[in-house]
Amino acid sequence: MGTRIRTVVATLLALMVVLLAATAGADTISIWHSYRGDEEKALALVAKRYEAQHPGVTIDVLPVPSDAFPAKLEGAIPHAHGPDLFIQAHQWVGSYVAEHLAVPVGDAFPDEDVPAFDAVSVRAVSVGGARYAVPLANKCIALFVNNQLVAKTPDTLEGIAKLQPSMKPGAYALAYNAMNAYYHAPFLHAFGGRMLRPKADGTGDDFAFVGDEATRSLEFVHALLQSGATPEEPGGALVKQLFAEGRAAVVIDGPWLAADLGDVHGLSYRIEPLPTLAATGRKMSPFLTVEGVFVTPQGASHASAKAFARWLGGDEAGLVRAEVGAQVVPRRAIWDNPALESNANLRAFHAAAEGAEPMPSSTAMQAAWEPANRAIKKALRGDAPPADALVEAQHRFDDETRPPPPAQSPTPALVILGALLAAAALYMVQRARSHDFRAAVRASLPAYAYVTHAVVAVVALVMLPLAAGAVTSLFAGKDTQHYVGLANYIAILTARGGSLLAHGSFYLTLLVTILWTVLNITLHVSIGMVLGLALSKPLLRLRAVYRVLLILPWAVPSYVTALAWKGMFHRQFGAVNALLALVGAPPVSWFSHFSTALAANVATNVWLGFPFMMVVVLGALTSIPKEVLEAAEVDGATRWQRFRYVTLPLLGPVLLPSVVLGSVWTFNMFNVVFLVSGGEPDGTTDILVSEAYRWAFTRDRQFGYAAAYAVLIFLLLAFGSRIFGKRLEPEGAPSSEDPAPKPKAEAVPAVAGQA
Repeated sequence: MGTRIRTVVATLLALMVVLLAATAGADTISIWHSYRGDEEKALALVAKRYEAQHPGVTIDVLPVPSDAFPAKLEGAIPHAHGPDLFIQAHQWVGSYVAEHLAVPVGDAFPDEDVPAFDAVSVRAVSVGGARYAVPLANKCIALFVNNQLVAKTPDTLEGIAKLQPSMKPGAYALAYNAMNAYYHAPFLHAFGGRMLRPKADGTGDDFAFVGDEATRSLEFVHALLQSGATPEEPGGALVKQLFAEGRAAVVIDGPWLAADLGDVHGLSYRIEPLPTLAATGRKMSPFLTVEGVFVTPQGASHASAKAFARWLGGDEAGLVRAEVGAQVVPRRAIWDNPALESNANLRAFHAAAEGAEPMPSSTAMQAAWEPANRAIKKALRGDAPPADALVEAQHRFDDETRPPPPAQSPTPALVILGALLAAAALYMVQRARSHDFRAAVRASLPAYAYVTHAVVAVVALVMLPLAAGAVTSLFAGKDTQHYVGLANYIAILTARGGSLLAHGSFYLTLLVTILWTVLNITLHVSIGMVLGLALSKPLLRLRAVYRVLLILPWAVPSYVTALAWKGMFHRQFGAVNALLALVGAPPVSWFSHFSTALAANVATNVWLGFPFMMVVVLGALTSIPKEVLEAAEVDGATRWQRFRYVTLPLLGPVLLPSVVLGSVWTFNMFNVVFLVSGGEPDGTTDILVSEAYRWAFTRDRQFGYAAAYAVLIFLLLAFGSRIFGKRLEPEGAPSSEDPAPKPKAEAVPAVAGQA
């Protein structure tokens, strides 16, 4: 037996040695990407081909969700846990260079390779004369033309709009996401405007979406919407639906729409570059996004990683990515290949990219989107004149991109922290000297063994993140963080130097959040109690069926419900306005006014929240003794008196924790506010948590400022829940001093005429 065991152990050791030797000899290159579908398939194919051509090299391809991609890079690369290479759009290059997430590619894109690429692609991935990525694919928007509705595409956009009289009812000559700044850029460029312009001192870029050119571009689009040739309040999903159903002759969209239309049967379309704008005589020039492979500081010292990056942007890999992934490859020689002759749509996107303008890669571009989008929505909905909306957008951009607070010395904070820790240590030492305390600890050791795992979990999952957020709130900065003390809190609580109830201030947003919470909880409890009482009646038929149906809104994920309700509140195609039309009411632009946008948010959240309260009430009703109700009925109490003086007081102790919990949930209900109204109109329906999100991810990524918001939200909920619970605690409710409830002398007041 001993000999057999030794043989098995020796065999395992030999296998381990072989595996370690093989691993040591392998050269592994890690690359991250956010591709999906055919693009992901093409990348995997070229990676395998490279491995076959280079024995001993392994390509570790890791897909990362696009929305989490920047955060993953920021969290991994500075700690040397990230990839050697990553694929991302060029507009992030400014941020990546400032945060030291990417370095010049060097040998991966030498000077001799530059003539092989489109000049516009090379310019897009370059900063300060250095190239920070190898261009892989160009993407921009173009025209999608329905072959069955349009035989020959007009030369101008106005000509496309004139096709509207020939369209059937419910169809449109042109559809595109007019409320989005990215899709408005071709109109802005045709009028001679720009989204950003260099600052006079050369320190960066300034907001340029203001002035006569920008105003005229918005006035042009507003007139286009008013003519009926373009649907009102269009979105990406609506544009796709209209085109797929043959209700849009022409749409403006990008390669992502072509991927989505692959499963639509019977749809014949062609792709063409954007037309000329007759109002200016200029060609519509969209933003160009150049996707490239970046080299991280870790990959810069990895010669094989640079070699693979250069090969990935070369002709062999480029042809595979063009054929399989349908990518517009910026390599010039690719387009002379006969294999691409028959791909008319791909060549159309290539032609569109040649006339596009590279999107600015400045960090200011990320901060410009939100003010620009809000200005466009206000102008196109008629909520404000275009010129005024654009001036307001410039002011908002200036406020959100102003320099962070100056650095402060952390010494005072460290002294205070040290004093507090010393006081706590002294207190613990004094307690430890107490004989009674030591005896109590020894007696409690078995109990500690039971709760240790829970304490560890709470500390790791709750306390440490809270502490990290609190520490983050004491720092500020865009490229590098520096200690600023309580400056973020002071800026928030002083409304950034403006009026305390100014637009977007902490206090105004807090009032909206409180109003939002009170409305929702009131309706949740009211509807839940009514339905719970109704479903508790024994004589109600099909009670089980009704219970299942009424719980379904709670079972469906909130983001799915939110998107569905957002569609139902659409001005032209929503079910809510369709119901209003049946009774002769005019359509409502739900997200154009605060009251209607808040009503849409509340309606969605009530649909999501009432089942929880209904289930709580149903459970509580089952615990009420029937004898108590029967005694009240015998004493002559009416149905209302039995509910008011018996049922409701007995429901109170059960409802109270549910109301507190529901208030916390509703106070932080990000999904509904963000997905339904999106803060519209003009951010007035944003609540504190959505405002904190915008400061972190859409306003120049001011994480310290957003963390200060989060800490204030936590403090508000902590103290609010405590005060709320104390005030609503019913008389006679159990407490820590008196765990047993004291019976009341009378459950029901005396009824007139009763002995």
